[in-house]
Amino acid sequence: MSASAVLGLLLVLGALCLCRAELYTALAEMEELLETESVLISNLEGYIRVQEDKLAYLKNKMDEYQREHADAASDITAYVSNPINAYLLTKRLTTDWRQVENLMEHDVGTDFLQNLTQYRNVLKFPSDEDLNGAAVALLRLQDTYQLETASVARGQLNGIQYSTAMSSDDCFELGRQSYVNRDYYHTVLWMNEAMERMLEEAHNQTQSFTRAEVLEYLAFSTYKQGNVESALTMTNELLQLLPNHERANGNKKFYEKEIAHMQELKKMKGDDGTDEIPVSDLPVNKRDPAVFDMTERKAYEMLCRGELKPKPADLRPLRCRYVNNNVPFLRLGPLKLEEAYMDPYIVIYHDAMYDSEIEVIKRMARPRFRRATVQNSVTGELETANYRISKSAWLKTEEHRVIGTVVQRTADMTGLDMDSAEELQVVNYGIGGHYEPHFDFARREEKRAFEGLNLGNRIATMLFYMSDVEQGGATVFTSLRAALVPKKGTAAFWMNLHRSGEGDLRTRHAACPVLTGSKWVSNKWIHERGQEFRRPCGLQADHGDFAI
Repeated sequence: MSASAVLGLLLVLGALCLCRAELYTALAEMEELLETESVLISNLEGYIRVQEDKLAYLKNKMDEYQREHADAASDITAYVSNPINAYLLTKRLTTDWRQVENLMEHDVGTDFLQNLTQYRNVLKFPSDEDLNGAAVALLRLQDTYQLETASVARGQLNGIQYSTAMSSDDCFELGRQSYVNRDYYHTVLWMNEAMERMLEEAHNQTQSFTRAEVLEYLAFSTYKQGNVESALTMTNELLQLLPNHERANGNKKFYEKEIAHMQELKKMKGDDGTDEIPVSDLPVNKRDPAVFDMTERKAYEMLCRGELKPKPADLRPLRCRYVNNNVPFLRLGPLKLEEAYMDPYIVIYHDAMYDSEIEVIKRMARPRFRRATVQNSVTGELETANYRISKSAWLKTEEHRVIGTVVQRTADMTGLDMDSAEELQVVNYGIGGHYEPHFDFARREEKRAFEGLNLGNRIATMLFYMSDVEQGGATVFTSLRAALVPKKGTAAFWMNLHRSGEGDLRTRHAACPVLTGSKWVSNKWIHERGQEFRRPCGLQADHGDFAI
């Protein structure tokens, strides 16, 4: 089928729609980019046939794309679940394709150029925001799981080879995206990797950058990290290549002044090198438990890597058993309960959602996916945040028999009234998708939280895992040293509030970045109203020091 015939079919069927933003926030939508790439490759083949004088460059590009696409076509879901592949796919359809289009802007092959314009109206294309988001996600994974830059560039994640190696161009673009975000630490890592790979690719005719450009990025980023001497050395090396480089000459003078100033300050400190301003001996205030500080970040990342384990005393009393929760129906088919933590009480139900139910829920959620939001603690408004990368959809109980069954099963598992529960929220995580430590309940100062519902606070959480995740994606409780590994069909349950109604700060939890695989979950948040007799208050306050 010719490229024009493919275009006509797409226009008639209207099978695909324009979507230019935040594709990176859900892997379910990233899969469709491979369809876009497939059509673009077909169009490029036709263009090459009528433009022989450009064949050398364009044929080289086409072969590169086809090799990668052939690997992806064998298992599309597995391909886009790999964050390196997802980044490279996004890059191919942003910066790389723009280079190709620039070469194609001539009279020869006009029909195929017009096809490209039309494709942007009917196919999903990533935006520059998607490229930046995919790059940031890959860097997040690198930091959280302590992945070596060279290993990631080779296509390895935690020592496992998942994809083809990245080229020097790919590494350079990742460094450039870091620079745009003022992330000078990762700029240095990836520009150095780009430099090394550039030297190994001596015959690369499609390289989009020069050694001088890498040195300029490295010099300024190194300066921003506080190493002025190295910045000056790199700038001098740049000037050997381009003696008339105006910005480099200006930077050289600036770095030399900075070094001279630092030497003067060093002399003023005296022979012992001590600072003139003494370190404060004032006591440090106790931290706000709602703030994600460096201590918690370290615990969060160690839990994600599996380096932080519960204490033996916490594991000893945990049991697995069959329960019926006094539900007559469950006497015939009891629930499989696994205790994950005793206080607060966190349990995992096995076989809580069946594969057939999962497929129905996924199918219903996909068309409704929107970028997942968080609630502003001051205004009460919902807004997107870079610490929550996923897309979500909300499903009403009455929409489908399967949803009603899952909600009834939730009532049986929890013993709580579902009339005050929120709709079922379905979530698919994006490239390196995560959700940093947070509470599910509203804190005292969040006066406007859930005000539109008028159902009270979130008393409990039921979290269904709707997919297995090859690496990463665990639910971790930072103060408990506990981690729940996603397993398809299981559901985690815990109470967010003490019986007194105070929030239990120990339930602060996070979703670790997804390293490889596609993570699907659904949440059922249950509110206070209607639970007065199902979970009554005690005669004495039970929250102790664990309330917020």
